[in-house]
Amino acid sequence: MRFQLILKEGKYIMLFLLFLLVLSQQEIIAQDTLVAPVKSKKVLKLSSMKATMMAAALPGSGQIYNRKYWKIPLVYAGFGGIGYFVVNNSSMYSKYTKAYQDFTDKVPSTDSYINLIRGMDPERYDPVLHPATANASDIAWVKDGLKRQIDYFRKYRDLSYLGIAAWYIISILDANVDASLSDYDIGENINVAVAPVQIPGYYFATTGVNVSLRINF
Repeated sequence: MRFQLILKEGKYIMLFLLFLLVLSQQEIIAQDTLVAPVKSKKVLKLSSMKATMMAAALPGSGQIYNRKYWKIPLVYAGFGGIGYFVVNNSSMYSKYTKAYQDFTDKVPSTDSYINLIRGMDPERYDPVLHPATANASDIAWVKDGLKRQIDYFRKYRDLSYLGIAAWYIISILDANVDASLSDYDIGENINVAVAPVQIPGYYFATTGVNVSLRINF
């Protein structure tokens, strides 16, 4: 009687264990079915030669080819800013060149320099309009000042032209680099780890924290 009872209880235990085993298998299958498939990342392959040629032919077109549309306003803003300095320096250079020519000639009607020389009475420096009151030292000072202004604006006019050429080359290099790195992907294998480290001192070692960045290719 007692033996039959033990067999009966053992049968129930076996059925219970079998039921748990079936549930665990169903849970594993359900978990497997919930795993989303990993989608491969689409990499845009661009031609660096084509991007370079397009940028050289028309500034900004290389950035359009590379899908970097936000860089187009920067490209033309750079050209616009440098172009402003070219126009301004060229205009001032021409203005001071004409003023120097008018100041050194003997024609009374050519007096464009008067509007450029401020803070000084023309009677002190103009030997053509005011020969009786013009001072030799003031005449030399005005002449040297006009020459310095001519040299100044000529220098920065030339530098502005070089700036346009440099910005043009930079826009081409930018398009070339973007196209060359279009298929470069380091993935998600970037780890940052914080670990304790011993910092050596003069007579003893102290404990500190070390932060390291690890990139796996």
